[in-house]
Amino acid sequence: MSKVLVTGGSGFVGSHVILQLLAEGHEVRTTVRDPAREAEVRATLAAAGANTTKLAFFTADLEKDHGWAEAVAGCDYVHHVASPFPPAQPRDENELIRPAREGTLRVLRAARDAGVKRIVVTSSFAAIGYGHGQSDAPYTEEDWTDPDGPAVQPYMKSKTLAERAAWEFVAREGKGMELAVVNPVGIFGPALNGDLSTSVFLVQSMLQGKMPGTPRLYLGAVDVRDVATLHLRAMTDPAAAGERFLAVAGEAMSFHEMAMVLRERLGPAAARVPKRQLPDWLVRLLAIFNPLAREAVPRLGIKANASNAKARRVLGWTPRSNEEAIVASAESLIALGLVSAPK
Repeated sequence: MSKVLVTGGSGFVGSHVILQLLAEGHEVRTTVRDPAREAEVRATLAAAGANTTKLAFFTADLEKDHGWAEAVAGCDYVHHVASPFPPAQPRDENELIRPAREGTLRVLRAARDAGVKRIVVTSSFAAIGYGHGQSDAPYTEEDWTDPDGPAVQPYMKSKTLAERAAWEFVAREGKGMELAVVNPVGIFGPALNGDLSTSVFLVQSMLQGKMPGTPRLYLGAVDVRDVATLHLRAMTDPAAAGERFLAVAGEAMSFHEMAMVLRERLGPAAARVPKRQLPDWLVRLLAIFNPLAREAVPRLGIKANASNAKARRVLGWTPRSNEEAIVASAESLIALGLVSAPK
């Protein structure tokens, strides 16, 4: 078995990658910014069924050099999962771009200097399918987001620039280190604790009745367990070197379709999930006062589909359905007590 570093082990994707690595018998290291979080992360993983005796923690921050050389020393592989993803867009886009791009380069340099065989970087569909308006054809790994295109927000730009920087670094300075990239769409699936992805937070908001209606927005979906599986296959499969892989289950779904899935599959537990789709004019009106509505306006009605054909063909990857991923999110939120029961 190999020694593997996972950056951002306390996060949604990072914790699921660790679970699968430990289940396969690998020796795993992970990084956290605050060492006080070790006990919490261990408890979360143990509650999910992991044996954490082969898990070690290192303190490292994407915006600082200290700690990375120690974390990666002796590792065969690295999964660079950590990246800032706030619930709201910052006023200064560099608050996202700087740690995403510089943090990725910091991890790549440390991995190269430590003699790591391959690094798998968690990018995003945000680096593929934005800045082009409506597209009838599904996006593929050949596509790139235009950072200066319409409706491109700071997060999308940060993921695009960080991934571009990773490919350029490996080509110029990698010294034989291999790179593979995973580009997930909206990540759903079972939450392990209250550290929720933005997509799972959307499900929580629906279940709690915090949305009077759904805007006419579309989102691709994939289960976090399948994202983790794709990471592990990209880590060791010889065919994955130098490739990027879209992680997507099927066609993009509207928020309204997601809401209907929750109501149909969860019954009374989904009593507060919105039933109606808001007209565009109302969302634009709300945007005058509500920053979240303001972020939604440029994407109203735009359905961006993505193809998982490459991951299926090259790595034999078979994801769960959109519906399974969304319902798994809801069921985990209820089981964890992160959604109160409807009155």
